[in-house]
Amino acid sequence: MLVKLLVCLIAGLGAGIGTGLAGLSAAAVISPMLISFLGVPAYQAVGISLVSDVLASAISAYTYGKNKKLDLKDGLVMMGSVLIFTMIGSYLSKLVPNQMMGNFSMYMTLLVGIKFIVRPIMTAPDVVEEKPTRTKIIQSILCGVLVGFICGFVGAGGGMMLLLILTSVLGYELKTAVGTSVFIMTFTALTGGVSHFVIGGIPNLEILFLCMLFTLVGARVSARFANKASAKVLNRTLGVVLTIISGLMIIMDLLN
Repeated sequence: MLVKLLVCLIAGLGAGIGTGLAGLSAAAVISPMLISFLGVPAYQAVGISLVSDVLASAISAYTYGKNKKLDLKDGLVMMGSVLIFTMIGSYLSKLVPNQMMGNFSMYMTLLVGIKFIVRPIMTAPDVVEEKPTRTKIIQSILCGVLVGFICGFVGAGGGMMLLLILTSVLGYELKTAVGTSVFIMTFTALTGGVSHFVIGGIPNLEILFLCMLFTLVGARVSARFANKASAKVLNRTLGVVLTIISGLMIIMDLLN
């Protein structure tokens, strides 16, 4: 029980911090830890991480919204295709072996953490190229397809990809992009989580509750911090946290 509590605590807080700071999916931390250290089947681990992502993203979106850092005007079109392909990705992920999904999530987390340290996402350029409405709609749909599929397949709410798309394609500044990203993630994670439970069955409720609780706490605290911190501090902090967590997971996995 103590090991289970400790793993859920570290996974939940780490995931919540990642969500609140930069809109990263809780699955980047929760899935590999549950698979590697508690022996949770990969498909159930993904479902647990997605459901944990729902509350974490919702509380983060609320916090960013209170600070006027949430704008869905150019992101609503994307949501429809994201939701549809999240369900498709959820179904296909059941065909992937446990170890493959666990390893992929761990190394992906490490690479994302290093990326935030080396090349942080700062505010978008002041001048954003004007594009025809039709072009923006097509881009949003195509990007939504990609984000949704990854959300369902890997168990990621698509937060990192949404963040990149909102800053580089739609021209959002960092904090508004994070706020918008976590709002959309609330619905993508909910769709993915429900799909996983319908297809794969209800997971261990004790692990589910602990992960949801600790992720919610981490997201609430980190989202409040993020809205007060500068973009540079925000990026560096997240990069260090993700790199440390993923590095420890990889080392422990190799030792096992």
